[in-house]
Amino acid sequence: MKPERWKILKNKLFTYQVGFTSPPHDFDAAPSDFLRISADNVGAHGRMLHVPDYAHELTQRVDNFHLLEEFVNCMSNNGADVCGQVGTNWVHCQGTTPDEINDICKRISDTYETPFHMAGYCVVEALRDMGVQRIALNSVYYWPDWRDGYARFLKEAGFDLVYYANFTDMGFFETQQECNDCIWVFDGDLAQRSMQYVVDQAPDVDAIVVNGMPNFRRADGLPQRIVSLDRELEAAIGKPIVSSDTALYWRIFKSLGTAPIGSHGQLLSSLQ
Repeated sequence: MKPERWKILKNKLFTYQVGFTSPPHDFDAAPSDFLRISADNVGAHGRMLHVPDYAHELTQRVDNFHLLEEFVNCMSNNGADVCGQVGTNWVHCQGTTPDEINDICKRISDTYETPFHMAGYCVVEALRDMGVQRIALNSVYYWPDWRDGYARFLKEAGFDLVYYANFTDMGFFETQQECNDCIWVFDGDLAQRSMQYVVDQAPDVDAIVVNGMPNFRRADGLPQRIVSLDRELEAAIGKPIVSSDTALYWRIFKSLGTAPIGSHGQLLSSLQ
């Protein structure tokens, strides 16, 4: 049971308290990004999963999937109102279907009396909420088995996946290793260039999906994720963009019953 004291507002540091977890060996931007678009009465806390010798293999996610429940247990005990799992791959690493992931999230949420949202499934929920059917997937830095796994997941969710490709498929890198060596951070113009490439291949889709958590350097060198770019990218390509980070934050705000501040793309703006 969640400690009773957290049900009393005066006992909490913030009106709305959010717990995030990220893959091992990644200093994750989610808590910082989420706070930047939240009101002052929202707090965020991060907790990395501990997996020694982690190498970003899908099999390692399968072997450590149980750590996600441990994370929610800890966050519930500490007074989190909702928990978010960063990283799209976890929803498909075991060959699970969208319905199975939904059941897992519901079970964990009910067990620890704290809503639990997985980024990869939040994309599905966001697309459904928007009434989207035909989609294309910008699979950014994803390795081929990651790319194909999430493409399968989206198809099983019932979407018409017209086109999908990663940066290497698009010709922005000669090899996957060259892409990997960027460690998820890319030149700023690659965000719009890759979005436009995908739209050119699939011009009649309802929305562009972006998996993973890619970062693009702005003029001063600071890396930014899609949540900081979605408004200008949507204006440039003329399509809604549903990225893993934006969808996760959208779903968290919905569970909290509050909304982001500032100007955003179509998905987050729908809450304002």
